[in-house]
Amino acid sequence: MEKTVTHHSSAPKLIPGFANPKATREYSETHQQAGHAAVGHYSEYLRARIRLSSLGIGSFGGAATPAVDAKIAAVVARGLLEGINVVDTGAHYRYGRSLAAVGAGMRTALAQGVPREAMFLISKGGFLTLRGGPPDDMEDWFEREIVTQGLGTKEDLAKGAHVLTPDYINYQIELSRQLMGVETLDAFLVDQPEVHIPEIGKEATQRKLGKVFELLERAVSENRLRSYGITTFESLRVETDDPMFLSLPALVGLAENAARIVTGEENARHHFRIVTLPFNPVMPEGFTRFNTATGEGNIASPIQAAYQLKLYVIASHVMFKGHLARQSLEGLEQAMPCLLNPAQRALQFARSTPGIGTALAGISQPEHLDDLLAVARTPPMERKIYLAMYQKA
Repeated sequence: MEKTVTHHSSAPKLIPGFANPKATREYSETHQQAGHAAVGHYSEYLRARIRLSSLGIGSFGGAATPAVDAKIAAVVARGLLEGINVVDTGAHYRYGRSLAAVGAGMRTALAQGVPREAMFLISKGGFLTLRGGPPDDMEDWFEREIVTQGLGTKEDLAKGAHVLTPDYINYQIELSRQLMGVETLDAFLVDQPEVHIPEIGKEATQRKLGKVFELLERAVSENRLRSYGITTFESLRVETDDPMFLSLPALVGLAENAARIVTGEENARHHFRIVTLPFNPVMPEGFTRFNTATGEGNIASPIQAAYQLKLYVIASHVMFKGHLARQSLEGLEQAMPCLLNPAQRALQFARSTPGIGTALAGISQPEHLDDLLAVARTPPMERKIYLAMYQKA
């Protein structure tokens, strides 16, 4: 059943706490002293004085099997023990199994002395979870598990895979908390809301998103999460006149409106804090395409605009679906002579980009974590050397 996430007395107690300035600073200093993290490896999370690793562990890939569950748990535990404090998962990753695997890894690290308050745990939702794997009859499953449970209607379904309703997002928040085993998520991201635009248009998509933001503001007030945001694939990278384009100032406006509605206060502070977009040498538009009118009187790249709007930028797809783990684009090898392989260079490229707070790499194989940890021990590229790669290109 898709809706059974009620908390029973036999269920393990949820772990309290969330990332805070003191614990993340102590964590960053400890790992720098231990040699796990170079100077510059930690980013400041907006004005919260929280320190987040410039590289994060994602949990998207791998088969939906107990063996991969165990590998992801081991990767998360070792990452947290060796200076990586950003862990990203999603309610639909591996049909919901990644949530529990991340939770298991987090509890191992906790038992070995990493405080919950030093970790930044992210989940996301929108895409159908399909617990137990794809159903034989998708229409029957959707009617039974979504419509009958009051989580959405057929009209709410986009691409046969995505539901953008407050009730479904709320279900996925609760699933994330219960399976990860935490009282409070540091962030919950609406995953690729733009998939609704081709089906219902931009205005209707933004209306739906506004309602979801109200739910997320309420979840913050209930201490179920600390902040929220969106992940995107196309919508921040395309030109302004592209139908898929979403404006960051417009999204901030939706969040401001949601905070006003939920609190009843005219000057309420919103908790929309994070945007995620693909970024790698093949997809550099977040840095190179000036497509966003910031409302501050200038046109900026998505990454610059996010900085001006006080949003934290997370880079996804840094390996370009694995291609950049096998070969480096021309110029990267010369710019990073100390790094051993294409995977390390792709990670270094993304995390060294001015304005990117954390670059995520999906890791389900323990040996792939070695590359991430090697880059964490290396300082980010100097800005001059980084920018010179674009001039050469």
